Amino acid sequence: MPPDNLLEVRDLHVAYGAGVRALQGVSLHVRPGEVVALIGSNGAGKTTLLKAIAGLVTPQAGEVTLEGRPIGAVDAAERVKLGVALVPEGRRLFSRLSVAENLTLGSYSNGDPGHRRDMLARIHALFPVLRERARQRAGTLSGGEAQMLAIARALMSRPRFLMLDEPSLGIMPRMVDQVMDSLRRLHETEGLTMFLVEQNVPAALDLADRGYVLQTGRVVLAGQSDELRGSDLVRRAYLGM
Repeated sequence: MPPDNLLEVRDLHVAYGAGVRALQGVSLHVRPGEVVALIGSNGAGKTTLLKAIAGLVTPQAGEVTLEGRPIGAVDAAERVKLGVALVPEGRRLFSRLSVAENLTLGSYSNGDPGHRRDMLARIHALFPVLRERARQRAGTLSGGEAQMLAIARALMSRPRFLMLDEPSLGIMPRMVDQVMDSLRRLHETEGLTMFLVEQNVPAALDLADRGYVLQTGRVVLAGQSDELRGSDLVRRAYLGM
């Protein structure tokens, strides 16, 4: 019988440098087909948590499991092959390469040409502008188009678990709506499981089924999106109410 959770984090601790503790006993889970939001201010440890799940930083203690399997000893490249993908903060595109070349690099974990063609067709249906911009250098895209490309590049690996770090950062409000609508369509049509770090709390809670609030490296609140939206803590600290 398959485990209830696609991803589980148990008592995770991460420290940087001279004992600067970024995560202090974080535990959470994401079920298959869910969109889960992670809310918190700058410096709360949100990006560190995503990097730990992706295999980009090494925890001092705790465990990350994928479908019940511990993946602490699995390196970042192998985690991509297992179905874990990260859209990093700031997008991190190859700015001198074309849109098409960035997408091709996203499929490095699966060299099958049929897989690549299938994924490109699905991505062009989700983000038609990327077909129009295929030969354009990634560095010349608008902020919203660049974010769409970053998401699409992650999708090229055909992930089961997609993590997004601040997808609305640095883009116009109109484009934020387009990006969030694209993620909503992706979830509704394909049932992709997503873990979303986002300081635009209203947009995050509109998209997510559930959420966690992270403060100074600790989970201080968890619940359904409606519950978090009505929480005094969330309303005061993140909704300005």
